Amino acid sequence: MLKKILASNPDKTLSDEIALTVFRVTIGLFMAFGHGLGKLPPGEGLINGVTAMGFPAPVLFAWMAGLAEFAGGLLVALGLLTRINSFFAAFTMFVAGFIVHGADPFGTKELSLLYLVAFLVFMIRGGGRYSLDHLIFKKA
Repeated sequence: MLKKILASNPDKTLSDEIALTVFRVTIGLFMAFGHGLGKLPPGEGLINGVTAMGFPAPVLFAWMAGLAEFAGGLLVALGLLTRINSFFAAFTMFVAGFIVHGADPFGTKELSLLYLVAFLVFMIRGGGRYSLDHLIFKKA
């Protein structure tokens, strides 16, 4: 029994798909409700921060960041247009990790970098078998 628990099985398609689904839903919901919801509508602090970074049309970019985190997070959780939503969320996390928190200690930027890596995984892998992408488009 212990050997079965500890042994790696290279052909675990079902368990891989379930693990991807759990990971996708968790990351998407955490992003949406833990980070994105509080940015909609964008407050003055977010807009001023976007202005300070030098982005053109700071109100538009603040809305885009908030929507990438909230709506994009929800859509990633559902597995709908996973790759494109993951791209926008990854871009937002890149900006957060390397620009907003660029000079901060690693512990401050760590969360945005973890989200960045997670969304890069979804950009590469897609939503998986248990996603709306697969249901609608018949591919992960």
